[in-house]
Amino acid sequence: MAKIFCVANQKGGVGKTTSAVNLAAGLAKVGQRVLLVDLDPQGNATMGSGVDKRQLELSVYDVLLESASIQEASIFSEKCGYHVLGANRELAGAEVELVDLERRDQRLKAALEVVDKDFDFVLIDCPPSLSMLTLNGLCAAHGVIVPMQCEYFALEGLTDLVNTIKQVHANLNPDLKIIGLLRVMFDPRITLQQQVSEQLKSHFGDKVFNTVIPRNVRLAEAPSYGLPGVVFDPSAKGSQAFVEFAKELVQRIPTL
Repeated sequence: MAKIFCVANQKGGVGKTTSAVNLAAGLAKVGQRVLLVDLDPQGNATMGSGVDKRQLELSVYDVLLESASIQEASIFSEKCGYHVLGANRELAGAEVELVDLERRDQRLKAALEVVDKDFDFVLIDCPPSLSMLTLNGLCAAHGVIVPMQCEYFALEGLTDLVNTIKQVHANLNPDLKIIGLLRVMFDPRITLQQQVSEQLKSHFGDKVFNTVIPRNVRLAEAPSYGLPGVVFDPSAKGSQAFVEFAKELVQRIPTL
C-alpha cells in the first residue's frame, strides 16, 4: 500500500518544490517506487524532474477531471528514477471547473486508489495557497511533510497550516496528520536559525525530522538543468542530506 504524503506550506518560497523533487529522487535512490504528483499550475516540480511541461499530452488536470487515469497520464523520468504526474498552466483552469462538480475535493484520492499497489510512496507537491487543488492533495494524503526555514515568519505560517490540517482532518480526511517538519535552507552560523530550530524541537518534539537540509548552491542550481539536486550533483552536501532524509522517512514508516 502506497504512503501518500503532501509536501505543503502556505508560505511561499520555503523550498516546497525543491524538497518534493529531491525527496522523490532520494527515495528512488534507496530503492523505493515513487510517484511525484505536481499540483501547482506553475509546473516547477514537473520541469525539475526532467519532464517538459510544454510537451505533456496528459497531465494531472486530465486526472482531476476524470478524462484520464494516472497510468495514462504519468511519465517515468529515466534520469530521476521515479514517475511524474505532471502539471502545466492548464491546471489553473481546473480550479474553476471543479467548483460545480460532485466530489470535487476527492478527485485525486479516487485516482490514486487505482494505483495504490504500484508505488511505495506518492509525494504531492502542493501550491502555496489553500485552494481546491491543495484541498485535493490534503484529502488524498495520509500525512503532511512541512518544509520550513528556521525564521520568525515561518513560525507564523506554520500556525496557519496546522489549523488548516486540523480542519481538513475534522471535516474531510480523518487519516490526515502532520508527519514531520523538515528544516531546510539551514545555516548553523545564524543564531536566529538555531534558536528557531530549538523552539521547533521543544514544541513539536519527535515531529521534527532529525535530518537538516543545509543551504546549498548546488540544490539551487539544479532546477535550471531540469534535475533534482540529488541527481544533478550527488556529492553536494544538500543532495546527501536529502538521501539521508529519504532513509529517515523509510525508517519512520512503521511507527507512523
